[in-house]
Amino acid sequence: MYYFYSPEGFAPYQWGLERDVSYAYMPYNLFYYGDYIRTLPYTYIPQSYEVQMKADERGSWTPFSWVEKYAYAFSGPYNKAEVALTFDDGPDLEFTPKILDKLKQHNVKATFFLLGENAEKFPNVVKRIANEGHVIGNHTYSHPNLAKVNDAEYRNQIIKTEEILNRLAGYAPKFIRPPYGEILEDQLKWATEQNFMIVQWSVDTVDWKGVSADTITNNVLGNSFPGSVILQHSTPGGHLQGSVEALDKIIPQLKTKGARFVTLPSMFQTSKERK
Repeated sequence: MYYFYSPEGFAPYQWGLERDVSYAYMPYNLFYYGDYIRTLPYTYIPQSYEVQMKADERGSWTPFSWVEKYAYAFSGPYNKAEVALTFDDGPDLEFTPKILDKLKQHNVKATFFLLGENAEKFPNVVKRIANEGHVIGNHTYSHPNLAKVNDAEYRNQIIKTEEILNRLAGYAPKFIRPPYGEILEDQLKWATEQNFMIVQWSVDTVDWKGVSADTITNNVLGNSFPGSVILQHSTPGGHLQGSVEALDKIIPQLKTKGARFVTLPSMFQTSKERK
């Protein structure tokens, strides 16, 4: 069960199925410090979407009921001053090593959602991620839109990548992040039955657009809340220097606000390994 803040009165409450809430992703920009709540300037997504949208119109927005029914989350518990840095699409030989250097400098652990095809190309980087204490997750083999593939291809994308990562990192990752955030309910059901956990994100840095470090920093600081899962990238051939440089600002400033940086297994109190 995962929690968000109410924008009304800034009092925490649990989103439940009895509430008229269209989607789980609600990035209210509040951060919890110790015994009180401090508000940050924020905007929130208008809840003008219909609950009963057709699946093909929904895109990456998924019904909140899926969070209740499956091993599926957008963010962690609100009552812990924790945030999780996550990096998609790697590894590569340029940005992933730079990110690892920054994380080591700031003594922070993160979660890397890796593509199987990139892991095969850069096995030593996968091993470095694991050896330095970061968590590895499954981001499929070739980054397809899972909502547009058949069941056999979906499972092949997951299992093939799991075998590669198990060989290189020494364990079969429990965590999956679907490319583009796209996943179908039947796919979630299968993943949950296989003891995977699917984690999306609650703060999107849009770093893949090649934006500046200042833009990314302002985005993260202006949208983070307790339990935030922050999305960044380490895509081969991307324009991600701004994302790398932003870590020197994001990490110290959120720490100053009382945030602790954790990996996803720590945030959700589970194993990094699918067992």
